[in-house]
Amino acid sequence: MKKIKEYIINFINGFCMALADSVPGVSGGTVAFILGFYDKFITALDDLFRGNIENKKKALVYLFKIAIGWIFGFILAVLFLANLFDKHIYEMSSLFIGFIVFAIPIVIKEEKESLKGKYHNLIFALLGALLVILVTYLNRVVGGTFNIDNFNLGTILYVFLAAMLAFSAMILPGISGSTILLIFGIYIPIVTKIKALLSLDFTALPILIVFGLGVIFGVIYFIKLLRKCLDKRRSATVYCILGMMIASIYSIVMGPTTLDVPLNYLSFNTFNILYFILGGLIIFSLEGLKNFLVKDNK
Repeated sequence: MKKIKEYIINFINGFCMALADSVPGVSGGTVAFILGFYDKFITALDDLFRGNIENKKKALVYLFKIAIGWIFGFILAVLFLANLFDKHIYEMSSLFIGFIVFAIPIVIKEEKESLKGKYHNLIFALLGALLVILVTYLNRVVGGTFNIDNFNLGTILYVFLAAMLAFSAMILPGISGSTILLIFGIYIPIVTKIKALLSLDFTALPILIVFGLGVIFGVIYFIKLLRKCLDKRRSATVYCILGMMIASIYSIVMGPTTLDVPLNYLSFNTFNILYFILGGLIIFSLEGLKNFLVKDNK
């Protein structure tokens, strides 16, 4: 029974991360932080590449459980959620703002020991917020679509670099990997290739392999740094993460401007209070479910 509940917890964790990772403006890292498995996830990724044999085995088993939920959630997002964002972008944006606003107090409560009395680290919150705002601004200025159908060395290097940076952003709360892909102009082309592969069109496979290799290198070179920051400078890192989470509200507000057919940014007139409240209810439900399953799993 204990193992079954553990699988349920990890499936939910991976599933929720995938839904966040698949849409611009929202980070899977934010979800991992809210649900309380961020440190474990980062440690497992680092151990997979740098740990001893025993740690590698444990990390592989844990990440496999997360991956089952992530793959299921990502396929669902690719097939259905993208269309939902196109047709109901303001409602979805309001929903995700609800996620962030109601999640911040939970994160502060969970990390009160690393935050209390260390207010000099607020400067890192400001730096984190500025980073997210800069990325969002670049998305609006540089955004466009890059043609990945021309499979040459230039395309390979470009997609590889974009994937590497996107994954690094994907695991940072507040910065969306999808937003990075939008800045590089390959978000929609990659999603299109994934849809094609799901339809058994294997001509999409070569560029997706390049993309996957970029993600792997992102893990290898970024995770170690992040793990060290959490271990040795946790207070500064958590303040930085909170800054990124707060600034991600700005990313979500500007999200409608990044659609194929750009719309106006989210305003008070287009903000939907019911979806905002629903976002909060989902966060509190996930928090309650996490506490129930983890407590009962001990």
